[in-house]
Amino acid sequence: QWYQRRVREAVVSTQSTGENIEKFLTACKKFGLQDGDLFQTADLYECQNMSQVVGTLYACSTIATSKHGYTGMCIGTKLADENVREFDDETLAAGKSVLGGQMGFTGGDSQSGMSMGKTRKVCD
Repeated sequence: QWYQRRVREAVVSTQSTGENIEKFLTACKKFGLQDGDLFQTADLYECQNMSQVVGTLYACSTIATSKHGYTGMCIGTKLADENVREFDDETLAAGKSVLGGQMGFTGGDSQSGMSMGKTRKVCD
């Protein structure tokens, strides 16, 4: 009979552990975490994907510091603040006439005449 009691206690504690994990995940959603930030219950309960569990903890810290005003120690990153910029029409028109170097224009520069390193001789 003592072993039946122990098995019953083990089953009850197993169920409550899984329920506690589910409650934590539900609270994380209410706190502001996205579904992609959350781990699955089996990831923690069966130690299958601990990197996802740690990622969830980082995401909790990020949301706490960025959206809920927590100023204490944190392990996550801070989300960027919105940076709205207002340009007048003259500045916008001037920006349209600028052609950046990433668009292929090099201002007439080329690599002709450049030599780097030693040339390779190919012998037959």
